[in-house]
Amino acid sequence: MIRNQKKIAVALSGGVDSLVAGYLLKEQGASIFGVHFITGYESPPGAAPCPDPASAAADRIRPMAERLGIELYIVDVRTEFEQRVVRYFARTYREGKTPNPCLVCNPVIKFQAVFDRARQMGAQKLATGHYARIGKSPDGSPRLLRGTDRSKDQSYFLAFLTPAHLGRAVFPLGSTTKTEVKALAHKKGLVPAVSESQDVCFLRGDDYKRFLAERDPEAMRPGPIVDVGGKVIGEHKGLYGFTVGQRRGINVPAAAPYYVVRLDRENNRLVVGFKEALYAGRCRVEKVQWPGTPPETPFQARTRIRYRHGGATSTVIPVDAETVEVVFDRPQAAVTPGQGAVFYRGDEVIGAGIIA
Repeated sequence: MIRNQKKIAVALSGGVDSLVAGYLLKEQGASIFGVHFITGYESPPGAAPCPDPASAAADRIRPMAERLGIELYIVDVRTEFEQRVVRYFARTYREGKTPNPCLVCNPVIKFQAVFDRARQMGAQKLATGHYARIGKSPDGSPRLLRGTDRSKDQSYFLAFLTPAHLGRAVFPLGSTTKTEVKALAHKKGLVPAVSESQDVCFLRGDDYKRFLAERDPEAMRPGPIVDVGGKVIGEHKGLYGFTVGQRRGINVPAAAPYYVVRLDRENNRLVVGFKEALYAGRCRVEKVQWPGTPPETPFQARTRIRYRHGGATSTVIPVDAETVEVVFDRPQAAVTPGQGAVFYRGDEVIGAGIIA
């Protein structure tokens, strides 16, 4: 049971995970209230903009808060979301890389902008429905750990949270499983407002090509498709339509399927090859954040190069405080620039950066 707990804001997204997270905290005796943030991307594509998105969000989420018996506040972070997440997403694609916007949204929106608003309402911590845990390092500072449910573990998405962020974070579902969460919701009549959330929340139907083209029409310029030897074998309709490891949409007949190996943004070329060309034995990782003192000597870690990647044993070689070379014990497929590389020692996240 939580005793003398400081006030906690629960980020109610509308899904079952955040709803159950709030329920568990309430059952433990915590003093909680709900917050729901609006980003400006709540309306389906093609629909007329909602004249009052805050009221619409409140109408949708309020039944969840009422079921928990807590107050609900709507937080408007449309400006921050557009500037820090959406523009980052578009800019990274423009550079010929493949971003993961959740890696940015969690530290700069949820646990910064949203928390700052919640703190003005009296909250000292922010709880979410993420499947991750918080532990302590030998010096007592908080550390991010993988969730107990390995199939739902979301520590990858949270890997850029600093110890300061983690000090204000609460993850009530960290030691539970998705099956247990669904069963509890059913038993207690906890009905979410929406179904499972999608990875890129500001897209509908994953139509990212149209989304990006509307913001940067020049980027949808046709260009050559070349094989790994530089031979022109076809034409693409715009690099925005591709990411490393992609097989569909290349439309170049061959004895075996072609895969995207690299996006040559400088020359507007799509570089493709057969499956074996996808494998890389090493990669450079930049903008690395360390929860503690940056390492100065090589170390062993398990490196995840995307969310659905199980992790690969590797040697991480520091270049400087924010750059490392990762050498995999076994070559890995589709090592994609722009994606996060997250380093683990056991269950603990010991660093994270962006694949360059």
